[in-house]
Amino acid sequence: MRIVFMGTPDFAVPSLDILVQNGYEIPAVITAPDKPGGRLGMLESAVKKYAVAQGLTVLQPEKLKNPDFLAQLKGLEADLQVVVAFRMLPEAVWAMPPMGTLNLHGSLLPKYRGAAPINWAVINGETETGVTTFLLQHEIDTGDVLFQEKITIGENETAGELYERMMHIGAQLVLKTVQALERGETRPLPQQETEASHAPKIFTETCRINFDRPTAEVHNFIRGLSPFPGAWTLLDGKTFKILRAEKSTQQKTGGLEAGRFFSDGKSYLAVSTQDGYMLITELQLEGKRRMAVREFLNGHKHNWSTM
Repeated sequence: MRIVFMGTPDFAVPSLDILVQNGYEIPAVITAPDKPGGRLGMLESAVKKYAVAQGLTVLQPEKLKNPDFLAQLKGLEADLQVVVAFRMLPEAVWAMPPMGTLNLHGSLLPKYRGAAPINWAVINGETETGVTTFLLQHEIDTGDVLFQEKITIGENETAGELYERMMHIGAQLVLKTVQALERGETRPLPQQETEASHAPKIFTETCRINFDRPTAEVHNFIRGLSPFPGAWTLLDGKTFKILRAEKSTQQKTGGLEAGRFFSDGKSYLAVSTQDGYMLITELQLEGKRRMAVREFLNGHKHNWSTM
């Protein structure tokens, strides 16, 4: 089978690699155009770097509806297209191969359709998620499901840690799906619309922490946005990202407002929630690098309240 692969970030690299390692012919890899990177020059996508290292042909169209690109894509004579973490495709692209276009999505569809399924599953306190392969159709993330693999989410697992696990589990599912399509052994199943939920794109303002919520919800919110883009609040007028925190067992005293910081200035940093406290363990202050709480307290002077 001739497979055109489409993807951009590191999440897509294991899926491309597993197809290469299993001997599939990849006539071209489609990825995002290079971006300006300041002093570093132009920044190439993780998929492009891998593809170039493997000697694969790389195409980086600005517009997917460009007639020249469409003609070039048609000339590749792909049997199947595999898409992992790319962008929305026009019908002229996804309907082109005779076997269609296969997409890997980071949720158990129809749950968490959209741009940020991993983040929202953690933010919402899910204990289980997964990866899904499906065939693209007109509406985003609505195509018939081919295979799914369930994944348990740890109580303290961050979105970043889950992402790392899912990219490899997803690659295995891509290979399983491609092999099944090759043998004609798939049974596509329509998604149940009544079970659908959404995972919209996350913006900076979305990431501001509301401490006037139960401790469990604040905990899920922090780990669901860690390490990127990072849940934030303000400290001394600067953006203060909390990248990792633990639920404290200490009971909150009545009448204490949410969002107050507490520290002994040396070993701990806590913040009050609606019903308790979070113990901050990893953070990043605006203009600074990520650091553990002890290192931060050692270099940051503040008139802390004590617990």
